Amino acid sequence: MIRFAIAFVSLAVLAAGTALGAAAAPKPAPPATATPAQPPPEPPPPYEPQLLRLAELTGALAYLRDLCGAADGSQFRAKMEKLLAAEGIGDARRNLLAGAYNRGFRDYETTYRTCTPTADKVVARLLAEASHLAAEIAGRFGS
Repeated sequence: MIRFAIAFVSLAVLAAGTALGAAAAPKPAPPATATPAQPPPEPPPPYEPQLLRLAELTGALAYLRDLCGAADGSQFRAKMEKLLAAEGIGDARRNLLAGAYNRGFRDYETTYRTCTPTADKVVARLLAEASHLAAEIAGRFGS
């Protein structure tokens, strides 16, 4: 916006000088060369949607397993840390995956305050889905 205003004022002054017959009107400075653009970020891997869902499931399981007495929520947190380390990712992707983990944790934290039979069923469903996703990612994209 400031560049536009400066350019507009410079153009107006130049036009006014020309209209008045000013022979030696000062020329506006040439526009500053733009700094080279940052290289585009590396595109996400093809398994990114599955990985984000797996991170979300891991967060939900970390909360629900502790809530329902399994006391292994810390193992799910450790798995998430290993996943982040294994991916060898930059800050933007790390924040994206950590956000998915936190979202899964918080979503179930707001829904379940105590372990209920429904929560046990949800845990079983989430474990099955996480297992399926992990196998799919490893099978399709693993080395």
